[in-house]
Amino acid sequence: EIQLVESGGGSVQGGGSLRLSCSVVGDTDSSAYMYYMAWFRQTAGKEREGVAAIENAFDSEITTTYADSVKGRFTISIDNAKNTLYLQMNSLNPEDSATYYCAADPAADNGPLDEQRYTYWGQGTQVTVSA
Repeated sequence: EIQLVESGGGSVQGGGSLRLSCSVVGDTDSSAYMYYMAWFRQTAGKEREGVAAIENAFDSEITTTYADSVKGRFTISIDNAKNTLYLQMNSLNPEDSATYYCAADPAADNGPLDEQRYTYWGQGTQVTVSA
C-alpha cells in the first residue's frame, strides 16, 4: 500500500507561479503505482476537476494530458528516481484557486482525467491566487 504526500501549495498573486510536489511513499516498489498519475483540483461546492495527467512514466515516451483551462500554463512532470510527481503552475489566476490533489493507479481503466481511474489519493494542498 502507498501514500501520496502533496506539498508546495500556498498563496500567490495573479500572474505568479507555484510548483506542487507529490511523493509516493510506503511501498517497497513505489514505482509500480506510478504508471498513471494525475493532478485534480476541487473548490467548495464543485466537482473535482482533472487538471493534468501523465501515463507510462517509465517508458521512453511519456504521454501527458491537460484540461483546456490549464493548457500552456501548467506542466506535469515526474522524477522516477525520487518517486515524485510535479505540477508546475505558471500565469496563475484567481480561478485556479482550489485544493489540489495528487492521484495514482497502476492500471488505466478510464480516461486520464477521469477520477474513476485512480485508486490512490493524496490529502490535498491548498492553492490560493489573489487578483
